[in-house]
Amino acid sequence: MLLIKNANVYSPENLGIKDILISGNKIIEISDQIELTGNIEIEIIDVDGMILAPGFIDAHVHIAGAGGEGGPMTRTPELKIKQLLEGGITTVIGCLGTDGYTRNIESVLMKVKAFRAYGLSAWMYTGAYQVPVPTLSGEIGKDLALFEEVIGVGEVAISDHRSSFPSVNELIRIAAAARVGGMLGGKAGIVNIHMGDARNPFQPVIDAVEQSELNYSQFYPTHCNRNEYIFEDAKVYGKKGYIDLTTSSYAYFPEFEIKPSKAMGQLLEAGVPLEHITLTSDGNGSLPQFDEKGNLTQLEMGQPSSILTEITDMVKTEGLPLNKAFQTITSNPADILKLHDKGRIAKGKDADILILDKDLNIIHMIANGKLFIRNRQQMIQGNYE
Repeated sequence: MLLIKNANVYSPENLGIKDILISGNKIIEISDQIELTGNIEIEIIDVDGMILAPGFIDAHVHIAGAGGEGGPMTRTPELKIKQLLEGGITTVIGCLGTDGYTRNIESVLMKVKAFRAYGLSAWMYTGAYQVPVPTLSGEIGKDLALFEEVIGVGEVAISDHRSSFPSVNELIRIAAAARVGGMLGGKAGIVNIHMGDARNPFQPVIDAVEQSELNYSQFYPTHCNRNEYIFEDAKVYGKKGYIDLTTSSYAYFPEFEIKPSKAMGQLLEAGVPLEHITLTSDGNGSLPQFDEKGNLTQLEMGQPSSILTEITDMVKTEGLPLNKAFQTITSNPADILKLHDKGRIAKGKDADILILDKDLNIIHMIANGKLFIRNRQQMIQGNYE
């Protein structure tokens, strides 16, 4: 058992100063003051008013590596545990990307299993940029129904020169298969959509909804801040569907990308519901830049730590309330992906907890009741790290 005392708790809503009791991997009590008596073996951590928040959920990470747009030497490596801990990530959703040809879904699945073996929480999308999408079983619906780790499909590319240019009917069939498979497996059954640089990028999704019985909650578009005109469209689309902002890219491409910390305020001002907005890192994904002739001119790699950087800037530079900033990477993705035990500090929820100082530096990190960071020191190392 673990007792955290005197924490300024954000659930993500601010609950004030509370004590939190953890047993196994669950939060079993939250109270103004918890005092235990009797012969109980327990560890106590007094955090003296520090900020306590749910562990962050990064819902778009290339955990088994990605890239390759510049040839074999530009393939990115597998994600390391250290990268997740640096960003306060206790839950990660893995995916393939551009390369659904020489990389496979099985490698993503095994990486999910590895993170789980260490004590973190991990799930994955089946599929890649390409349509027909690569799968584990040969069918989207079977993957979602039969594999506990698979919660959706993605990232399927649209409005991008690297996509398979799926038709509206193909998008409908992908989303319909994901929905039925998700229903059978008790999953979100969502389709994670890679948004490219083409003009009017949301139109394929809009057409799929208008020409079927599907709704906008079946689609989860990402990279919605990749340039000004896509972001302007996101202000309209986000009133109906979800909007995911990529946090890694701005630092490398400030002349094109909309900085997520600034984008948040603009989306809210435009009337996009806060519940529709999330942040993801695109961690270990390749971040390419092409010229007008399609030649690769720059290639970088995303980092999960970029989420915490942007959250910090939202609060300290842009003045967004801490609870709203936290919501984008805790309760929002948990609700969208139907991760019912994640994203909130509440009795009965998984004990995924970050404890931060006033400058939002990570002091302690707990995942499924297990201390991964204590007093700024990483307690658990991945093999080969």
